[in-house]
Amino acid sequence: MGKVIGVIGGSGLYRMESLEKVREVRVGTPFGKPSDGFVRGKLRGTEMVFLPRHGRGHRRLPTEVNFRANIFGMKKLGVERIIAVSAVGSLREQIAPGDVVIPDQFIDRTTQRPSTFFGRGIVAHVSLADPFCPVLSETLHRAARQEGAKVHPKGTYLCMEGPQFSTRAESRLYRSWGADVIGMTNLQEAKLAREAEICFATLALATDYDCWNQAAADVEIEHVLAVLRQNVELAQRVIRRAAELIPAERSCGCATAVKDAIITDRRLIPKKTVRELSPIIGKYFRKVSK
Repeated sequence: MGKVIGVIGGSGLYRMESLEKVREVRVGTPFGKPSDGFVRGKLRGTEMVFLPRHGRGHRRLPTEVNFRANIFGMKKLGVERIIAVSAVGSLREQIAPGDVVIPDQFIDRTTQRPSTFFGRGIVAHVSLADPFCPVLSETLHRAARQEGAKVHPKGTYLCMEGPQFSTRAESRLYRSWGADVIGMTNLQEAKLAREAEICFATLALATDYDCWNQAAADVEIEHVLAVLRQNVELAQRVIRRAAELIPAERSCGCATAVKDAIITDRRLIPKKTVRELSPIIGKYFRKVSK
């Protein structure tokens, strides 16, 4: 099998145009049902798996998205890279609505979301110092530039719980922390992708200035959706370009993120847990048994 690219569509991006040989795949996981059926197809010869994060019709709040099932399903389908598309608010003057940001860091302000595959008798601690794949992020940056976007190659994404937008005091606080954009979804995806040894990068689409900027209108969903509609076509173009630029083989450390992360005595880990997590940890347990 050649490279398989996963795309998680956010607000406004509920399908991938230009996919050929399209078929829908339903995937079972130990963590319940994913947000929707996975749409599998070819994009200019590259195998692609698409999933609408909130389900078709945008049926799930950010807190209600089953992130574990979504990423586990991608892993079972052979995905090695995930491009996550995310609508964000801007916390910086220089990041204007319509701009593209390729984040390189996170701040976590979520409170109610499972964000690990481990537990149930197995403990693992993966490194998240650099939560995005640098190779995939640079590829997205190049693709966005080539498609004429105004793109910011770095930035800190603050992930909030939602579904309400920030208070003005919170927005000012986040700016003082050094955050550049604010959204409600990507953090759990990045953590879980790292545990699943999948490269992960975000195409963040700035839709508005967060409410710190009183010179601009406060966040209104109608305005957000209008900018999103303008950005969806750009996102599709960037993903198509990125699919061509992504190399066949991986050269980053994402593919071995779990290699030294499991600290539980192998003899004490329940066999049921090993079976359920086999798509993620199976290769390490085969080595132990030989």
